[in-house]
Amino acid sequence: MRNFLRSFGWATNGLRIVWREERNFRVDVVVAVVVAIAAYLRDFAPWQWIILVILIGWVLMGEIVNTAIEDICDKIEPQRDPVIGKIKDAMAGYVLVSAISAAIAGVMLFFF
Repeated sequence: MRNFLRSFGWATNGLRIVWREERNFRVDVVVAVVVAIAAYLRDFAPWQWIILVILIGWVLMGEIVNTAIEDICDKIEPQRDPVIGKIKDAMAGYVLVSAISAAIAGVMLFFF
């Protein structure tokens, strides 16, 4: 049980690190709060909240995974490397696709 509780501490520490070091994560959290307030004001139905929470989680998880992979790449190869660059660009593309698809789905939730 102690290890289980300790894992929550490590997870919380990981979120603190991402919050402190990653500007895009902070921007995404602020946008998520604004969207949640707008959804509350629009009196979203439970099914809309479920989708909204999944979309927000998807984007935030993408930022966290991107950060982790970029840090691993920097640890493995601190110098400029074309393969590492390709990995980092692919991860940035992953986050971009998740954010764009979440934004499109969010617009649909609000206006359709």
